[in-house]
Formats: sequence, structure tokens, C-alpha cells
Amino acid sequence: MQKVVTFGEIMLRLAPPGFLRFSQTTSFDVIYGGGESNVAVSLANYGVPVDFVTRLPNNDIGECALMEMRKRGVGVDKIVRGGERLGIYFLETGAVSRGSKVVYDRAHSALSTIQPGMVDWDEVFKDVAWFHWTGITPAVSQGAADTCLEAVKAASEKGITISTDLNYRAKLWKYCSDEKREEIMAELTSYCDIVLGNEEDAEMHFGIKPEGISVQTEGHNVKAEAFLSVCQQMMKKFPRAKKVITTLRGSISASHNTWAGVLYDGKKMYETRQYQITDIVDRVGGGDSFMGGLIYGLLKY
Repeated sequence: MQKVVTFGEIMLRLAPPGFLRFSQTTSFDVIYGGGESNVAVSLANYGVPVDFVTRLPNNDIGECALMEMRKRGVGVDKIVRGGERLGIYFLETGAVSRGSKVVYDRAHSALSTIQPGMVDWDEVFKDVAWFHWTGITPAVSQGAADTCLEAVKAASEKGITISTDLNYRAKLWKYCSDEKREEIMAELTSYCDIVLGNEEDAEMHFGIKPEGISVQTEGHNVKAEAFLSVCQQMMKKFPRAKKVITTLRGSISASHNTWAGVLYDGKKMYETRQYQITDIVDRVGGGDSFMGGLIYGLLKY
């Protein structure tokens, strides 16, 4: 099968065991992950050859993150080393009516201090068919945004399929204004063949929202057809996009979500049935697993 490359930040996640709150715990469980590394692992699980590109500190914690990718079958030989530290986030897992909480500790992380020229994209993209990035990466820092732009330009020149998960993260976009954020995301997304997002991503990044409904008031009862207008507006704004996919996740509680999706190819809209996801074990990475399955399906079929 054709090779895929993903680019972004892998982080150290520290979470209280079970459903304990930060104030109740005396220990934290350790997991390494991130939007783009999660997609890489998902693809490796499907048997797709995949490399993950990032920047890791040259210390034992960076080595642990490297080993985590390697043992999952993800290629790590294009990862560059340098920087002060691995980014950390603390996760308090929600339960029933209590939502999850995330506290970031990622200032001055290795990826946040990356600059264009540090990654040899010509070498990275040898014999590669697909490149994936997410909206988390350019949110980390201007250097990360510039390096991501460098990557999509190089991939585009080589005729590589480019995909994105727009992944709006309000807590991360701190280094620039809203107008600059939209400018950065619009330029990056203009290189993409496949665009995935939800209604919040489209609205917050580009001011695009469903016509005739209020997602905030209608929640998980929204019909997939209502999002056709989002897909059409996205294609009009980004004419290179061949497919626009919208995920429809409704939050009934922290332990019960609904999930569905629509795919629009410019002519026809395809939709899944609505899934009831009950007794959620770990909500983090749900969208990444969707993206992994999407890339796998589009590569194979």
C-alpha cells in the first residue's frame, strides 16, 4: 500500500487514574500521543506504511515518545531532534454530567520552537503518496505554522495528496490575532485535497456555519443533511478540495456521545448512520481514529 506521512506534535499526557479529579489523585498515568501521531498509529494498525515527522528533545523523555511510535509500527527516522522539552498536557477524564478538563503545559516545547529548514522535506516525501497535518500544529507557534506551510508546499509540488483535520483549539491560538489565524489556516487549507472538520472548526476558522439551524440549541438531533451547506461553502472557498468531510458528534454526557459523518465530493453527499457511543473509555483521539479510517479507506478504495 502507498506510504503516508503525518506531521505534528506528540505530547506527554498525564491523567489521574480512572475518573479521579486532579485534586484527588496522588499519581498520574502516562500516555504519549497527539493528533497527528494518533493518526499515524491508526494507519499503522491498518497495515499502511506511515512515517511520523516531528521535533523531539534529545533527552530520555523525547526518547520515550520515539519508542512509543516505533513499537506501534510507525516510521520515526525522519524525526528531528532538538529543543528544550516535550510538551505536556494534564487530562481530567469526565464522567456522566461532569466534563473532561485539559491543562496544557507546552510552552517552549521542541515543536513550538521548530523553524523552516529544520526538516528535509525532499527526503521526507520520497515515495510518499499522502501527507496529513492538522490545525493543532500551526496553532502551537508561528514557527510551527511556517514549517507546516513549507511542508504543504513541498508536498504539493510533488503531487502528493494532502489532507487536514481542521481541529480548532481555542486554548492554543495565543500568538496571533483572530484575523491572522484565519489567514494562516486559509493559506494552509488551500493546498488540501481532503478537508475534515466539524461545525465549530469551519465556523471558528473561516466563519462558515450550517444554514438554517443552530447547532448549539439542536445538538445531537441535527440531521446530516443540514451540513450540506457547510461542505458546499468549504469547497467554494477551497476549490482544490476534492472531498469535504464533516463529523457530527453530539455530547449527551461525558460518557455518552452520538457520532455520524458526512462526505461531500462536489456532486453527492454521503452520510453514515448515527452511532450511539456509550460508556466511553477515552474520548481523546476519537476524531483521529475517524481520520485514520478515512485515509485508509480513500487510499484503498
